[in-house]
Amino acid sequence: MEITMTGRTAIVTGGSKGLGYAIARKYAQCGANVLLAARDGDALAKARDEIAGATGAKVEFAACDVSTMAGVQELYDIAMGQFGQVDIVVNNAGMSRAGAFETMDDVAWQEDLDLKLFASIRLSRLVWPQMTERRWGRIINVLNTMAKAPTAKSMPTSVTRAAGMALTKALSAEGAPHNVLVNALLVGKIESDQWVRRAKASDTKLDDVYAALAKTIPMGRVGTADEFASAACFLASDWGSYITGTAINVDGGLSPVV
Repeated sequence: MEITMTGRTAIVTGGSKGLGYAIARKYAQCGANVLLAARDGDALAKARDEIAGATGAKVEFAACDVSTMAGVQELYDIAMGQFGQVDIVVNNAGMSRAGAFETMDDVAWQEDLDLKLFASIRLSRLVWPQMTERRWGRIINVLNTMAKAPTAKSMPTSVTRAAGMALTKALSAEGAPHNVLVNALLVGKIESDQWVRRAKASDTKLDDVYAALAKTIPMGRVGTADEFASAACFLASDWGSYITGTAINVDGGLSPVV
């Protein structure tokens, strides 16, 4: 199966590294134009140059803070200025914040909601009119498996991600008559920068961190960013033309909830 995305334009938030970078690279390999979004302009420029150099695709970036309405509007304006339209949005911006309920104050809750939920709402709202008018669009919300199976000390992220799953389902029902498909991909234990940071913070070898994680996964290994990106690529392509309103676990069988 060959996936072709030539002529499509995608916005990938959190696109300078990790899963967002892998998704953006995969889209570019399939011929899409890509706009990377994150806060670190230097990291974005590096990612843009790497992806464009490897694929020959048109890749641009927007250094902005999508946790604010002004930042989302800036991102949208740059996308329209560079490409003239947006066909695909991957709401991937996020952070790993989880702890006991009593340790999370209003600031922590609001920051989590702004970055993971309201950023998705605001960007989707901006691209929605053009997608419905053209009768083609894809919105992919990157969540995690705690959206379905929250655990103790998983707040605020589990609650925010559950809200993101509800947003996905409700928005898909409105988009379906217009061929605007909205889905979620739920991250399990995937190789990413968060594990690199945790390894450094605990002075542990990264391979040892992954080995420990692998023991908890039915497939016996941690997933790769490229594997996750492949799922995002399928959903954004014409091959995924009858899939909407789903929340797919990409977790090697880890989640107890299907």
